[in-house]
Amino acid sequence: MNDQQLLRYSRHILLPEIGVEGQQELLAAHALVIGAGGLGCSSALFLAASGVGTLTLCDGDTVDLTNLQRQILHRTSSIGKPKVDSARAALADINPDIRINTLNARADEARLAELAARADVVLDCSDNFATRYALNRICVQLKKPLVSGAATRFDGQITVFDQRQPDSPCYQCLYPEQAGTEETRCAIMGVFAPLVGVIGSLQAAEALKLLMDAGVSLCGRLLVMDGLHMELRTVKLGKDKACPVCGEQ
Repeated sequence: MNDQQLLRYSRHILLPEIGVEGQQELLAAHALVIGAGGLGCSSALFLAASGVGTLTLCDGDTVDLTNLQRQILHRTSSIGKPKVDSARAALADINPDIRINTLNARADEARLAELAARADVVLDCSDNFATRYALNRICVQLKKPLVSGAATRFDGQITVFDQRQPDSPCYQCLYPEQAGTEETRCAIMGVFAPLVGVIGSLQAAEALKLLMDAGVSLCGRLLVMDGLHMELRTVKLGKDKACPVCGEQ
């Protein structure tokens, strides 16, 4: 690190759990963020500010006026622009030292696999089950740690699926894939603006810990947040040995 980087990341470096070595690991790391909406904006902001050396953002949507209530990287002047372009400009302004790759598309499973193969950690900040199940299959196959978050109304949740751990469940273990599963998108159900900031920030925290091998991750635990009553609870997750994605068969 040069002198400017030592100063920029000094508050990280002061933490004995991170130090210079941990910060250097972040600078050398590559994080893939799927979705540049509420969760993705908050996650990417803290990953960039924390000095993750390479970020790849994938989203095929454009900025809409209704997004600005919670998607904090976008501005009124960004309305009509691709979300990944709006996010990239904001992140580059926050930290010009990092590399930001973007894909302005809703990637299919093959493309997602290409992106995940080049990353050290994957953050699922998507808003649909098809992408979540596809990412889960890919991360199980590639043994890439997957930080999964979701938020709707006043309710949020976050967990980590890490197939490098032999007892780690996967998304399929938690939510078995079923035809006709009802989507609960913000456009239909609504969402409390700060909630996506909290869950997205927690996703960034888990990703940073994984990249630095610091602390204990949420692997095997689901953190559930009730933002209306401000209650948090943790649910233990078990691996489904009969899971068609990560099971023993």
